[in-house]
Amino acid sequence: MPAISSYSSRKSRFLDRMNVLVPWQDIADKLLHVYPSSRRGRRPFPLVLMLRIHCLQLWFDLSDGAAEDALHDVLPFRQFAGICDTVPDRITIMNFRHFLEKHHAREQILALINQKLKQAGLMLRQGIIIDATIISAPCSVKNKAGQRDPEMHQTRKGNQWYFGMKAHIAVDAATGLTEKVVTTAANVHDLNAADSLITEPVAIVFADAGYRGAEKRDSLTHRVKEWFIAKGPHAVKKLRQHPRLNKQALHDEYVKAGIRAKVEHPFRILKCQFGFSKTRLRGLMKNHNRLSMLFAMCNLVRAGQLAGMS
Repeated sequence: MPAISSYSSRKSRFLDRMNVLVPWQDIADKLLHVYPSSRRGRRPFPLVLMLRIHCLQLWFDLSDGAAEDALHDVLPFRQFAGICDTVPDRITIMNFRHFLEKHHAREQILALINQKLKQAGLMLRQGIIIDATIISAPCSVKNKAGQRDPEMHQTRKGNQWYFGMKAHIAVDAATGLTEKVVTTAANVHDLNAADSLITEPVAIVFADAGYRGAEKRDSLTHRVKEWFIAKGPHAVKKLRQHPRLNKQALHDEYVKAGIRAKVEHPFRILKCQFGFSKTRLRGLMKNHNRLSMLFAMCNLVRAGQLAGMS
């Protein structure tokens, strides 16, 4: 049994990895020109310190109040944030979140991190995989307005009904790193978000059966050279009825499914590791901003895994 002084928890090891992976100073340089100065009023907390606290909120799914409490209670959090004396209160933490929303900083951070990953040779852009996941929203009407979020909608997947939004992503086919994020209400078909996901010419696109017909869209024909779209479940079921005759066709479907599996890695990190399986904020724009930052962090976690820092 290890001694208490030498024991390192999973939380501490994760924070140590992210401390190395996140380009803190580059992000701060990107936002410094719009960050409040200390010329008038109370001196603001350092930008990097507030960025670190905001990342703690995202990684551990903390509200503004819970983040303040955690900084008081959890020593590794204070050490990670670099807090020596005064802990920012929940209003300061909330104001910093609003600052990021106002200046669309999270989308800029995603673009910056992707640029760093491209320079490191982790985004090859030889092909992409597109997919979407449903993120539930609170369906209760016990609030001031007495209604559900008007920007969220319900949809059915199989025999299960969901109320919320969709996160559509395009990931690098080789590494599974997220290149682009688009958010819509849950009732928007996956195919309708393909135009927004594929904005630049690309050689190969892999997609599931929900994107059948994308290769026929005029807006996408000049952007994509070749499509590899999965057959529907009923078509695959028919192929399996005669496996010897359809051996090659079944093999092709299995190969496509193996490649498409990489798009599930960011969703696994987003929902299982960061806990974003349900929206915390109202409105698509606020949740889009949050998702942009979360997928930027997913890319860094995934890059660490590719580099052997698991």
